[in-house]
Amino acid sequence: MTTAETARVLDADGLLTAARDKTGLSDYGDEWFVEPLRVLTSSLADEARLSELGLALTQQRLAALLADRLRLRQYQKDNPAVLDEQVMVAAEICGLPRTGSTLLHRLLASSPHVTSTLSWETSYLLPFPGEGPDAELRKQKARDRFALFMEMAPDFGDIHTIEWDGPEEDVIILDRTFTSMSYDSFYWVPTYGDWLRDFDQAPAYRELEEWLQALQHQDPSRAGKPWVLKSPHHLTAVDTVLDTFPDCKIVMTHRSPKQAVPSYASMVCAISGQYSDDVDPLQVGPYWRDRFVTALSGLSEVRDRRPDRIVDVGFKDQMSDPVGTASRVLGELGLPVDRDALEAYMARNQEQRHGSHTYTAEDFGLTEAGLEQDFAFYQKEIAP
Repeated sequence: MTTAETARVLDADGLLTAARDKTGLSDYGDEWFVEPLRVLTSSLADEARLSELGLALTQQRLAALLADRLRLRQYQKDNPAVLDEQVMVAAEICGLPRTGSTLLHRLLASSPHVTSTLSWETSYLLPFPGEGPDAELRKQKARDRFALFMEMAPDFGDIHTIEWDGPEEDVIILDRTFTSMSYDSFYWVPTYGDWLRDFDQAPAYRELEEWLQALQHQDPSRAGKPWVLKSPHHLTAVDTVLDTFPDCKIVMTHRSPKQAVPSYASMVCAISGQYSDDVDPLQVGPYWRDRFVTALSGLSEVRDRRPDRIVDVGFKDQMSDPVGTASRVLGELGLPVDRDALEAYMARNQEQRHGSHTYTAEDFGLTEAGLEQDFAFYQKEIAP
């Protein structure tokens, strides 16, 4: 698709109008998010090299996210008690890819004493008209969407295990703010990525809290339970996370970036291949190397100022004793430990089939020696 065609289809004003027309709603509330949306759509038009299918999927996705924003404001008007929900976030797990962050998240989320965002509800956050409390309509749509995604990216499951009804990253909720690492993971949009790292994400995290209120309001069983959430995106705004959620600690899983960076580059190429026929791995690798150098440098600076808000988890410890490691983390978060629940999750996890994928740093324009040098500060300071 040409830049002009993409810009026309993804025109921000047109998307805002389309969402209003689709929902019959008009109140977006505070329209601070329009700036991120405009930066994103401009970068998509100029840089993403979208295929015809990729453009159609992207237009559909952005319009749906805008519709969700409208529906949230209406949900709050219809259910004013939702704004009284008290949200407590106990942890944001922020490790780089291939550091055991997904395993740790699912282990902690298996505790009956906490709650977490589930995959189906991060896609469909609010009830459909006429839907019962079992949310079966949304769950079916999530199952269908999961099947379509795996059909379009059959190798993705070998890179990152996903379950339509399992714990999932809360960054998917932040997609609705248009300040999300999802976008430069799904598309080649370096201008947007540069902009995002300098943008004050405080409004986005205030809205994340509103979405968590809405999820609690729909599910009374979550009452009083702290949230355990996860996404590497939060490394782009560590101070903002800690300021927004005063009870939250950053749980950082550690492993050598020699594995983490090429692994993430591999995943990005697999995902972005759904939207573009012109994905360049030799661009993707250096881009994410630089992003993670910046993110880990920022975390080190926050650690110096707020050491009591950081919990570290070594990859070797987690692999050798996952239940013991999860129990330690729960203790450091001030939460009860239910070893039976943790053991039960590990038994289920070991029964699942896990694929494997093969890549080298050189596949993505990187070298192991170069990565060692780029991340020497991190290896020396905090990587177990």
